[in-house]
Amino acid sequence: MKRPKRLSASFVRTVNVPGRYGDGRGGHGLSLLVKPNTSGGFSKTFSQRLRIGGKPVMIGLGAYPVVTLARAREKALKNARLVEQDKDPRMGTVPTFEQAAEQVITLRREGWRGTGSETQWRAMLARYAFSLIGSKPVDKVDSADVLAILGPIWFTKAETARRLKQRLGAIMRWATVAGHRTAADPVAGIGEALPTQNGGTRHFASLPHSEVADALTRIRSSNAWPATKLCLELQVLTATRPSEPRLAEWSEVDIENRLWVIPPERTKANKRHRVPLSARAVAVLREAAELSGSEGLIFPAPSGKPISIATPSKLMKDLSIAAVAHGFRASFRSWAAEVGQPREVAEMALGHVVSGVEGSYQRSDLLDARRDLMASWAAYVRP
Repeated sequence: MKRPKRLSASFVRTVNVPGRYGDGRGGHGLSLLVKPNTSGGFSKTFSQRLRIGGKPVMIGLGAYPVVTLARAREKALKNARLVEQDKDPRMGTVPTFEQAAEQVITLRREGWRGTGSETQWRAMLARYAFSLIGSKPVDKVDSADVLAILGPIWFTKAETARRLKQRLGAIMRWATVAGHRTAADPVAGIGEALPTQNGGTRHFASLPHSEVADALTRIRSSNAWPATKLCLELQVLTATRPSEPRLAEWSEVDIENRLWVIPPERTKANKRHRVPLSARAVAVLREAAELSGSEGLIFPAPSGKPISIATPSKLMKDLSIAAVAHGFRASFRSWAAEVGQPREVAEMALGHVVSGVEGSYQRSDLLDARRDLMASWAAYVRP
């Protein structure tokens, strides 16, 4: 599709190629972001790039077709005029909670790969929050509102409630930083009013380690997207978190030296994690290269974007495997303990930070010991 010099109503309606399309000169920084939806079709949202106080900022103007091109241009012109008057468009009328949520999603969108995160945010907020406080000015949202949202699902949908609490908190923090709130964060102290979920820590559903080999056989034999099956197998073989192979790129892998280096920004500990690759893990990567080449994402979805965060666990559910993808880490850890592997080697294999006195003196990442450990694990889980 030819990129237009300026947006038009017909182009906005029909464009089906992902990308950001500017409104050209005189558009006051207006652009249209087109992204594929996991359920098919495309999401189209307007935003505006301005310089406020000498710093570039991106302001969300709403999603098409609720916001038309004409309406987006009106908003962009109004914002540009406010900037010309040394005013910040974000500091005008206090937004509603739903409008504040839209701003937060817009700010985070550029850092999300694919549309999975945005879809989850929108669906969760629409289902649990917007009906109660969507139209309420964000500076009027209080702890009672948050309790009314979280209370009914705190036990029945514990994981959903936990994620929802995090997202509500992000929106409230944005509202405070943007100058729309002066009152205390209504989410920060809500934990004291809610009882502990299920008596303590939540654990991911996992399999006994003796059942992992059979689970991998069923996954390999399924009719799922080939990259999904390979991604899930590599996760099992390396005992990594589901997001780590799902977002892995070929630039992180050294096949010749059988090493995968996960950058700090993609690890929970925010530290570079070296992962030794067993012979089977290398074979999985070679299969992946035959499918999609050896550049960019290792395991792309059919759209070319990263596999959805929910896809591996959904596949396991469809195959009646009584666990989630993250649970394979627990299977690995229990196996390592039973076969007498040193605790620090197993913990480092999981990418955990060893704390306390033990951590203070343990400066090596024990790569050679972990290489032997992962080779034994790969042999154990291969039928």
